[in-house]
Amino acid sequence: MDSLDLIQTFREVARRGSFSAAARAQGMSPANVSKYIAQLEQRFGVRLFNRTTRKVSLTDAGQLLYDRSGPVLELVHMTTSALQERATRPGGRLTITAPHVLAHTGMSRLLGQFLTLYPEVSLNLILSNRQIDLVEEGVDLAVRVGPIPDQNVIVRRLAQFERVLVASPAYWQAHGVPQHPRELTDHRILNVNRAGEPARWQFVDRGKTLELALQPYVDANDVAPLAKLAAMDLGVAYLARPLVQRQLEAGGLVSALAAFVPQDLWIYAAYTQRRHNSAALTALLAYMESEMARPDSVFRQATAF
Repeated sequence: MDSLDLIQTFREVARRGSFSAAARAQGMSPANVSKYIAQLEQRFGVRLFNRTTRKVSLTDAGQLLYDRSGPVLELVHMTTSALQERATRPGGRLTITAPHVLAHTGMSRLLGQFLTLYPEVSLNLILSNRQIDLVEEGVDLAVRVGPIPDQNVIVRRLAQFERVLVASPAYWQAHGVPQHPRELTDHRILNVNRAGEPARWQFVDRGKTLELALQPYVDANDVAPLAKLAAMDLGVAYLARPLVQRQLEAGGLVSALAAFVPQDLWIYAAYTQRRHNSAALTALLAYMESEMARPDSVFRQATAF
């Protein structure tokens, strides 16, 4: 038993004036209480109690220890409670990586709301389309569009987005509206290039996945220029609906091939086992899952291009 536990037992005996009463209060045998007091006396080299057959009382040395140890134990208990509260209360710095496309959703506003709720949390946000090694680069959370390659990480679904194939009315009039995805080979493709990957657009045809390898007219690692180019009559873009909803409502863009567009564009979160018990990360994931599931979530609101 360490010194703090020994002193706690000593104080229990002093308060109750009895080894047996202290033993009952602490759920141990009187013999163990007597042994612990003997250890404490041996450690300090003084007698702490006057013992008779009827009662025990403090010696002068025992009284000194009793008077001085109370504030020390209280400080230890307060410090322990503070540390335990800190471990369970969200706080500290989180490093998050997300693709450029999410910068044009309400991700920033969602994170801002989270920081308002948890002012002791701070963020380092890295926008990158490449697959980042979370352990090697010290990243706490990766938010990604589409499946995440196995990196021995924990993966959770956050939200689902609808995709739309869009171009301007003038472009469709000049080049024709495709009736089947394969006809896109005759169109100018405005492609989101993710870390050097080829332009592979997926559709659904008669219940089966149809993947097309297309030659991009414009490649970009950000959706903002693609949405602008599509609105300028320069080609066809395949984007998440919230990113172009305003242009669709205003008539600046028109969708096509809706029957062939899969409805499985999921946003995923990935984190490592070592961060599994982080109070800040746990709070952020819970907030993101709850907020992003709402149809009117700020996450689903596009920013102006």
